[in-house]
Amino acid sequence: MRVEEFAFPGPLRDRLVGAVLSGAKTSTTGLVTEYEAEDEPLPRAGTRGAVVDSAGRIVAVTEVTDVRIVRLDEVDLRHALDEGEGYTTVAEWRAGHETFWHGEELRAALGDPDFTVDDGTRVILERFRLVADFR
Repeated sequence: MRVEEFAFPGPLRDRLVGAVLSGAKTSTTGLVTEYEAEDEPLPRAGTRGAVVDSAGRIVAVTEVTDVRIVRLDEVDLRHALDEGEGYTTVAEWRAGHETFWHGEELRAALGDPDFTVDDGTRVILERFRLVADFR
């Protein structure tokens, strides 16, 4: 089972994991570039993941129900809303995600201090369901 880490350890991860556990978060977005940099296989429907909190504890299990790879400018409102972060428009969703993707932590993880995204950046839109809650 793959480990499902939402963001980096800290307040953002804690908020995202809380949204998964409450059922508010049923989708997530990843960069194809991240998977390539980490030499990880892309998620696919039926794959289960162990959701970890900021302390590295497994708090839940999710199952991927759908995966789409699209350009960043093709992300739709339904996906943005289902991320469970309170976004009401795709523009809000994109601004929040660009802040994360352009942050020092992700740039360091990618080994590229100048990494940026644009309309053509390929992203993975993943839908999932909560299978087990270990709280």
